[in-house]
Amino acid sequence: MHVLSLPTWWIHITSVLEWITAIVLVTLLAERRGEGEWRWLALAMIPALVSAMAACTWHLFDNPASLEWLVTLQAGLTLVGNGCLAAAAWRLLPAR
Repeated sequence: MHVLSLPTWWIHITSVLEWITAIVLVTLLAERRGEGEWRWLALAMIPALVSAMAACTWHLFDNPASLEWLVTLQAGLTLVGNGCLAAAAWRLLPAR
């Protein structure tokens, strides 16, 4: 495996920073509107954030075989995160 290019690192790092910003903004929205459902959405975003951090960590160390468990962790957290985000989005639907 090879070290990532500078533009690829830029995309990875800014994506993580954007996700952190989105979590903070959703939390502030929940507080401002007093709607707890939005807090669930912010909480549901955390597994995807940790997944991205796992991928960046693996790349940071040049994708060594000794850290391949990070790839499994990243895949698992992506699966869990997508489920959490779907559940949180469902809670945001208006009552029928």
